[in-house]
Amino acid sequence: MTISVSASVARIVAVALVAALGGCQALPRSGPDDDTILKSATTTYDGTDPAYVQGYAVIGLSPNVLAHLSAGGTGSVFSTFGGGQGPAPDIRVGIGDILQVTIFEASTGGLFIPDDAGSRPGNYITLPQQTVDQSGTITVPYAGAIAANGRTIEDIQSEIVRRLANRAIDPQVVVSMVSQRATTASVVGEVRSPSELAISQAGDTVLDLISRAGGISNPGYETFVTLQRRRKKATVFFNTLVNNPRENVYVAPGDIVYVYREQRSFVVLGASGLNGQFNFEAENLSLAEAVGKAGGLLDTRADPGRVFVYRLEDPKTLAEMGVDLTRFEGPRKLIPTIYHANFRKPAEFFLAQDFPMQDKDIIYVSNSNSVEFFKFLELIDTTSATVGGVATDVGTTRDLIRSW
Repeated sequence: MTISVSASVARIVAVALVAALGGCQALPRSGPDDDTILKSATTTYDGTDPAYVQGYAVIGLSPNVLAHLSAGGTGSVFSTFGGGQGPAPDIRVGIGDILQVTIFEASTGGLFIPDDAGSRPGNYITLPQQTVDQSGTITVPYAGAIAANGRTIEDIQSEIVRRLANRAIDPQVVVSMVSQRATTASVVGEVRSPSELAISQAGDTVLDLISRAGGISNPGYETFVTLQRRRKKATVFFNTLVNNPRENVYVAPGDIVYVYREQRSFVVLGASGLNGQFNFEAENLSLAEAVGKAGGLLDTRADPGRVFVYRLEDPKTLAEMGVDLTRFEGPRKLIPTIYHANFRKPAEFFLAQDFPMQDKDIIYVSNSNSVEFFKFLELIDTTSATVGGVATDVGTTRDLIRSW
């Protein structure tokens, strides 16, 4: 039997060509085929026409889309606790506070000021300092036990005056806070002097407490602040407290302010200058800046029209864009979403400058079609060399048989 190597190679190449034309899944690459990304979505949304998503959404960049995107990552202290820069919380006396009571009378010869007190500087007497006991009271001579826990200084003063009115001569009372131990808040975490701090009568905001604790230890764009009050808590960027006064709410007794550092990052894969994980190193980072941090797109590999950002997106955000979410089965907290940027269009660069990156985003840059074609040619070349080797082996074996 005569073996035609050229015919065999032609048949194998033809089979490989048909397979390649049917899809490039067999060719090596650093991620999914761009056509697969676009075609596998139930539908796509270009930012203008409402669409539904199922499995995941592919959304093109547009001004309408950008209008509903944010840097994300945190909540709102103001929305959780309210207050803002309104009236400071009412600071009341509590168990453990140390008070001092001073009683004035209109003239000598009264209950507290004797007749021979002319040499005294003023008609008053200061009682020894007292700690509000576990029952929540202090004691004033001739007035008895005075309830103090949970009351304001003014309330306590009025109560003492009322009880002494029939005994002292036109009494007036001044109650002062010597040591505030019950109405405190704690600052812990990445501050220079973590401590428990008394809340001033004028009221302290979150930034006031952080300042009194020595300030933050790390850059503001990497610092997060959590305010915990009983069973509620909310987290914001430190810089948000600085830039948005509404978020810098007043603290209340018993609050815990937790300051911590977290470096937000994103991952870049595919035909970019560098692949890997990159830190934001800024409070806000755009898609254009993120691509730049990764070395840009490779001229010899990348398809500028196929740059994708993978993200788990808030359904509320997608709904605000006009995306129909009714095709999803059951409630979902996050929707798998792929944003598509086409850098072949000059206008897309402006959109990329306004596209806010979020923590844990993945950028994938697809290979160009020419790269896939050259990969195919390399595969054919490898296949042809293998077929030629097989034909040589067959010829050698045939010669050996004949020699026998």
